[in-house]
Parts: sequence; structure tokens; C-alpha cells
Amino acid sequence: MKLILMTTPYFFVEEHQILHALFDEGLELLHLRKPETEPVYSERLLTLLPETYRKRIVVHDHFYLKNEYNLKGIHLNHRNPELPPKYKGHVSVSCHTAEEVKAHKRACDYVFLSPIYTSISKTDYPARFTQTALKELSASKVIDKKVMALGGIGLDNISRIKELGFGGAVILGDIWNRFSIHSTDDFKDLIGHFRRLKRAAD
Repeated sequence: MKLILMTTPYFFVEEHQILHALFDEGLELLHLRKPETEPVYSERLLTLLPETYRKRIVVHDHFYLKNEYNLKGIHLNHRNPELPPKYKGHVSVSCHTAEEVKAHKRACDYVFLSPIYTSISKTDYPARFTQTALKELSASKVIDKKVMALGGIGLDNISRIKELGFGGAVILGDIWNRFSIHSTDDFKDLIGHFRRLKRAAD
């Protein structure tokens, strides 16, 4: 099962160091999501990462970055719902219902389905699906290897995501809550937790 990391919506000084370390640890895919930020900051972050790792990055905004920095692909969402003209390459999309998954799955490399569980990183963002509903979606093959689970996923429930047949898990709060830009001296705890998540996903 894929383990996908979503960036924080904000930039911070140590970000490129942490991402570099996570790629070193085997991070397969990073989704660069920085809504309502100037593209120059994303450009700076990308220039601080080796080219070999940029090929594992999917962008949610400023789609020109894909070709400019030889990234893996782009991700469509409510802010950016349309493919650029003549675009070729990896495409993924955010979905929030089974109907959206059915509508988009075939045309995409994979889709995100969320929120599976109550969000760790957002307040007042509860789970949209019951466990019974998830089992039904799995049994009917709506959930399959092209559907990535997003929302409230961490070490305590990633095995359930795997059992349901999702192709991957998208991690956000469970990783980034282990590092504080104000009080954390290093990111050993974050890296150690990522290793545990990766073992659980593999």
C-alpha cells in the first residue's frame, strides 16, 4: 500500500530538511499543497530538494511547476479543477463521495477519498463515512488500488485502511503534529514515526 505525505499548508524553515530526510527513508510520494501562497515560495522549496526527489512530488497549485521542476504530476481540487491545456502526465483528484470516485477514477492515476476519519490537522472536520459504509464501498469495488484514503489516518488505524483495500493512505496531521516550529529542536520523533507508518503500510 502506498504511503503518501501531504505537506503542511504553510512553509517553515526546516521543511526542506525534513522532506529530504523522509525521502531518504523511502517516502514514495509527496503532495505539495500550499493553498493561497505565492509560487515563489514553492519554487524555493523545490530548488532545495534534489532533482531525483522532485520526481516524487505532485503539486496542488501553480501547475507550471510540474514541467519547470520535472515533478511527478498535478492534483486537481476545488481551487484548481481543470487540467492545463495539452497537459500530459500524472493526474490525481480530490473526491468526497462515492459518486465522485466513480466519475473520476478511470481518468486519473489515483483519487483521494476524504475525510475517512475525523481530521487530525483540521478542527470541525468529522469523518464522512461510517465503518459499515466503508466496508460496503470496499465490497462493491468503489474502494480499490486507485483510491487513496485521506483524513484522520495514523498509526492506530492505517491497518484498517489496508484491510479495506485502499491503494494508499495519505498522511498529514499524524506526521506534522510531531514537529513544532516553535519548540522542537530536531525531527527524530517525526522520522521515527514515519518509519513505523511505512512498516505498517508495506
